[in-house]
Amino acid sequence: MLISNVATIALGICLTGLLWRISRWFLNDIGPAADAMSTGRRLAAAGRAFLGAFFSPRLFRLIGVFLWEVVLQGHLFRQDRLRWAMHLALSYGFLLLVLLHALADWTAPVLFADYYPTRNPFRWLRNLLAALVLVGVIGTIIRLRTRTRTKRFRSCADHLFLLLLAVIIASGILLESSQILSPSIFTEMVEDYMGDDDPEEVAALGQYWVAEMGAVLPSSPSGDIIYDGETGQMAHEAYCASCHSRPQAAFLSYPVSRLLTPAAGLIDTLRIDIWLWTLHYLASCLALACLPFSKFFHLLATPVNLLARTAGPVATRPPALRTTRRALGLDACSHCGVCNEHCSVAPIYQVIPNATILPSEKLRGVKRQVTTGAAAEMLTLVEGSFICTLCGRCTQWCPSGIDLQDLWQTSRQVLIDKGFRPFYDRATLRSESAAPAPRSTTAGTPPASLGLTDRPETFWDCVQCTTCTSVCPVVAASDDPQRDLDLTPQQIMNLMRLQLKAEAFSCRMLWDCVTCYQCQEHCPQNVKVADVLYELRNEACRRGLFSTKATATEVE
Repeated sequence: MLISNVATIALGICLTGLLWRISRWFLNDIGPAADAMSTGRRLAAAGRAFLGAFFSPRLFRLIGVFLWEVVLQGHLFRQDRLRWAMHLALSYGFLLLVLLHALADWTAPVLFADYYPTRNPFRWLRNLLAALVLVGVIGTIIRLRTRTRTKRFRSCADHLFLLLLAVIIASGILLESSQILSPSIFTEMVEDYMGDDDPEEVAALGQYWVAEMGAVLPSSPSGDIIYDGETGQMAHEAYCASCHSRPQAAFLSYPVSRLLTPAAGLIDTLRIDIWLWTLHYLASCLALACLPFSKFFHLLATPVNLLARTAGPVATRPPALRTTRRALGLDACSHCGVCNEHCSVAPIYQVIPNATILPSEKLRGVKRQVTTGAAAEMLTLVEGSFICTLCGRCTQWCPSGIDLQDLWQTSRQVLIDKGFRPFYDRATLRSESAAPAPRSTTAGTPPASLGLTDRPETFWDCVQCTTCTSVCPVVAASDDPQRDLDLTPQQIMNLMRLQLKAEAFSCRMLWDCVTCYQCQEHCPQNVKVADVLYELRNEACRRGLFSTKATATEVE
């Protein structure tokens, strides 16, 4: 009785866990102003945003995003065709197995009027879904083994769930194989539906099952019984066909049953099928109960995040929605490692063995800090957070659509508010706040920045090769560039990568640049070096920031 209720208990745990995980999107505080946002206010803001999107022209865009990004996983297709195929096979195979097999007692009567697990196309479909999961798992393992640019991290919970998934698939295939062979199952079926009033008919049915259904039955105890194929087929159609189809359609289980045929007697004697059924059933129920608490929760969180992304970047949303979007982003991460491969500072991990330098692990650190408030790993998170240059590559490449750059900026500000500071000494650098007040501008004056210096993608491809410095005539005309110019073009680009724009305003190079565009024309990465210098100079003029060293030199 207890084991029959395990599925109900597991489903209850799963639904409760899903509700709890979803509720955390409106309870977790992420960001300096999150404390002022009550749960009710955040729920109301999310409700207004949903209704506003549903009853607006944006609905058609949402439908398109749902079909392409969620159903067809287009965001993965654009990046990596192999990964897209593997993820599609694994996710849909797993979800449909849960829906059509693990929850068949609830879903089958609603979806199929004539459902029975040993009938086709249900037997064939179950093998197809299992094959998709196997292909997905094997393909993912091969991909991880062959693409080793950046180390990928897996938690114990991830390994445990994948092991559980492997146990479910393997035990399911072996269970169906043993049931195909089992004489005991055949005998139980005969007793339940035929009785033993006509031994000849029973024997003929047994012959038919041996020839057509793959069963391994003992020889008849009576040599007087004549086996009649036509009688066996008629008996099968009368008593068995409504529940049993030919098992050859089970293209995974049937070949395995042929391999196990020599051991069929021992398998039946030990009733291995019962043990396998118990293992398969309990493993499936355990996986169902663990689903909301594993990385597979992203199968729900990622589609929601992709749909929410259509509203625009997190920073542009109302304050009550920002914290919710950030909490949703923490759950949408699948820890695929794509962000690690494209991280600008990932090579530093080879020198400083701090995993939080890598975006995927830094996200885990932020999540632990938000959900548990633990301070044990705070120092490693601080180092990883301030090494990040906020270049935005991880956001650009994230297949789950997470606004990682917003999360880094927010978590970094939280760390600063808690008293942590960058690992470099900012006291030696000129801060923008200490600079003279910006000059006032009249209506119609162009903005302080044309946008190049404020967009991280401007500096994504800079590899600090010094080509711009080598071809610069201003550098070439100086006997001591370090004394005369303070910073070279390449060093200014590095400041911009680190988002230290204020420090660039004080260097003489910015004002001595003759705008010959040699640096930009020769840049092998096509970085707009001259345009950046020109924009910095214009912005400094508008802000009233002039190089004091340049002025002193001119006076002399």
